[in-house]
Amino acid sequence: MLTDRILNRTLLARQWLLERRPSDLASTADAIEHLVGLQAQAPLAPYVGLWSRLEGFDPNDLSTLLLERRAVRTWVMRATIHLVTAEDALRLWPLMHPAIAAAWRGTQFARDVESIDIAELLELGRTLVEARPRTRAELAPILAERFPGPPADSLVYSVSYNVPVLQPTPRGVWGTTGPASIAAIETWLGRPFEEPRIEDLVFRYLAAFGPATVADMQLWSRLTGLRPVFERLRLDLVVERDERGRELFDIPDTPVVHPDTPAPVRFLPEYDNVLLSHADRSRIIPPGRQIPLAPGNGARMGTILLDGMLAGEWRIVRERGSSRATLLVEPYEPVDATMRNAIEPEGLDLLRLIAPDLEHGVHVREPIS
Repeated sequence: MLTDRILNRTLLARQWLLERRPSDLASTADAIEHLVGLQAQAPLAPYVGLWSRLEGFDPNDLSTLLLERRAVRTWVMRATIHLVTAEDALRLWPLMHPAIAAAWRGTQFARDVESIDIAELLELGRTLVEARPRTRAELAPILAERFPGPPADSLVYSVSYNVPVLQPTPRGVWGTTGPASIAAIETWLGRPFEEPRIEDLVFRYLAAFGPATVADMQLWSRLTGLRPVFERLRLDLVVERDERGRELFDIPDTPVVHPDTPAPVRFLPEYDNVLLSHADRSRIIPPGRQIPLAPGNGARMGTILLDGMLAGEWRIVRERGSSRATLLVEPYEPVDATMRNAIEPEGLDLLRLIAPDLEHGVHVREPIS
């Protein structure tokens, strides 16, 4: 039986949150590949996510991967934007498209375009984003002229849900800004999609998030009908049980981590897959706690792990005209002096990443409820 504590420490280890790995351009790409992408709805969130996992992480390494088109931000798992390697963009989008299309069918956008020829709409949309990157504002009048009647936004979002697109640079590049444009994945990368294999994705998910149930992987991906896939792989996997008696699948010869293994303080961005990728999140989120999904660009606020569990939130504040940036840490429960002493150096390191030219301070507030 694998207890929640064992599952917690094992998840942290597989997410590279127990011990940081060495950092360089190659290891940054390796991390993105190993983690099967990082949440990137907030454009700069992956920088904080990688900083928390790589020793001495240089944000320019990720910027280089994006500018060289070796990494991209695209809609894959859960129909949300993830930072993935170029290879994974070509592997994952074909696998995830059924879930993305299902998500679209549940929206008002889909209902708004029921009266038009969807295939014709998508053909025009594909042609436009293959020609060059375009913002939704640029696409709207072109699509609306061809298909009068439905709201222009519904036409545009129907294209972006169903045509394989990504958000190209300069958006998502450290220290720059850029429009939220979309471009065709194959055109941007200059390569065709690969033949997908769901069995390969099962092993990769377990390597980054296991041991896990079938329901866990289904929630992470939003794919349905994965039970038969796991059954086909049963003899190739290890099967354990959790405290509630549920079947947990894992990769052979991949050890779990001792429950008494210390877990360091870790700051995460407002979106991080370590919090989002299990149907039962009790291994990392205390009972009764919801994931705070505050809006942002990914480098101004987020969550904090204390003793391996979601334990509070953080944000960076700077008074107008001040040369000082302060990291405010708001724990859910009181923290003792030992934990405060562990929070401060980690917080100062985060400030050096985000605001290197300012004076720094860390303030741990009283619990926020």
